[in-house]
Amino acid sequence: MNNLNDITENFGTLYFPKSALVFYETKGVNTDMYVEHFDMDRNGNPINAHPLTVKEANVLAKSLQTDEEKNKAFLKPKGILPTNILHINSSEKGTVLWYTKAQQRQLYFVNGLGIPNGKAKVPPLVWFANKNSLSVFALSSDRRPTEKTLLHYAPFFNLYENGNVCMGTVNIDIQNSASVEEFIQAWGSYFFNSYFSHLLGNYNPIKGNCVRLWKDLIGTENPFPKEVLKPNNKTLKNLLQ
Repeated sequence: MNNLNDITENFGTLYFPKSALVFYETKGVNTDMYVEHFDMDRNGNPINAHPLTVKEANVLAKSLQTDEEKNKAFLKPKGILPTNILHINSSEKGTVLWYTKAQQRQLYFVNGLGIPNGKAKVPPLVWFANKNSLSVFALSSDRRPTEKTLLHYAPFFNLYENGNVCMGTVNIDIQNSASVEEFIQAWGSYFFNSYFSHLLGNYNPIKGNCVRLWKDLIGTENPFPKEVLKPNNKTLKNLLQ
């Protein structure tokens, strides 16, 4: 998916070397260890070598503990679990399955499609994501889906037939400390704030012309015509297997 928006705010924080540790160990049967601490000058060169102090060791331990706590916080809810969350796997490679009801969204399209940017109603959607990838499917109603709920192809450009989203040049940066609310908000923003550009291969996600569909919907209050949705013979249970 093309992303022609200003993404400078997504650039990572710059870190500069401040100090370094060197661990020395004696040889032989009864080994002993010694830790030397170096400061860094403005060019990143080690200076002022001295034994690691207790204060410096405590600062290091606190920093490591904070990082560990952040990793443990991944995909934990900030409060009561949002009702649109269907399943959470909070392991290191955690995944979240959630759904959104029919709503109006701002959509962006590349000029080559001939579709103006603007707001349009989108159908209920099922989202399935980990930190690096996203799959999106459509639902035929706003009812909370179950394991047996039949899924439909999501009626958008830049999607593969299996539901995976081609994010193109979008810079995905899901933090290890992200709560489940921050996780789903980030993926929704990545998806809808990027530019839809093309259908992939010979795959058409709807019954009819996808370009014409969005041309007719943009800038109107018309509900999404659910009769154009195509079932894909998958259920929610299939996504979790």
